[in-house]
Amino acid sequence: MDLSTTWFLLIGVLLGGYAVLDGFDLGVGVLHLFARNEKERRIYINAIGPVWDGNEVWLLTAGGAMFAAFPVLYATVLSGFYLAFMLLLFSLIMRAVAIEFRGKVSTPPWKRVWDWSFGLGSLISAALFGVAIGNVLRGLPIAADGSLNVAFIDLLNPYSLLTGALSLSMCVMHGSVFLTLKTEGVLQQRIASLANYFWATFIILYVVTTTATYFVSPFLFQDLLGKPLFWVLMLFLLAGNIYLPIANQGGRHLRAFLASAAVILSMIGLMGLSLYPRMAVSSIDPAFSLTAYNAASSANTLTVMLIIVLIGMPLVIAYTAWIYIIFRGKVTLTEDSY
Repeated sequence: MDLSTTWFLLIGVLLGGYAVLDGFDLGVGVLHLFARNEKERRIYINAIGPVWDGNEVWLLTAGGAMFAAFPVLYATVLSGFYLAFMLLLFSLIMRAVAIEFRGKVSTPPWKRVWDWSFGLGSLISAALFGVAIGNVLRGLPIAADGSLNVAFIDLLNPYSLLTGALSLSMCVMHGSVFLTLKTEGVLQQRIASLANYFWATFIILYVVTTTATYFVSPFLFQDLLGKPLFWVLMLFLLAGNIYLPIANQGGRHLRAFLASAAVILSMIGLMGLSLYPRMAVSSIDPAFSLTAYNAASSANTLTVMLIIVLIGMPLVIAYTAWIYIIFRGKVTLTEDSY
């Protein structure tokens, strides 16, 4: 395996880690919009309170790794998606500020402002991630010189809006399953019931989106059936989707959460497998597409970065695991809670 392929996989791992970890954060934020009372809203926020900022480290790491390993891709895509990414960053900032500011003043108007900031910031972020992925899968007007000129409104095409809805439903499903781990009693039972509905919505949108992808971007399906890894990922995807509602209905909520995580990782794996070695497809001419090879840094840069990652990644994984071990269990509200 060459360095470019190695870094293609590492970027995928980082994005997968972010999708699994911050995915449920975003889902909980969306569900927070529909909480019935102040106690429920506090439970939702405190369920992710100790971990949300650590989860977002995976996105920062993925962005930094892409900047160093694939600078051409980073420059092209972010310049074309400039307004979309500014809106995404604003949404992420507002939800982060809302978590910290909401409990600073006890008046209802103050809390209402930050409740909406938290919920809408989560909803917009979850949807925009899907819109971005949809445009990458659909193809972007990348010119021969690597430039990308696309209007923000053009990014909101029917296919990308469909992938945005799929991303949103995935996060809400994942977030609801996570909340069953942090709640108990009547609230847990209600969330567990809702999780099955969110799962059903996700399944419908996934089937519709996959069908649409076949007609919008048929090149993604070329030679896919002949790759053994495709069948492995499909097995995990199907097993996760089948087992999730069974485990959830049976009260095995940790297993349901792991099944949800397996579904997300399988989807990202299938996307990467269908794209490789392409990373941004040109809708003008496939020859103008950015790949893991023509968009990569020098071999020396990739080698030095790989050494750093081999040292740093185990520390990040260990830190993440330790935080989740410390803050495991149900949410208990105290004076120091959010």
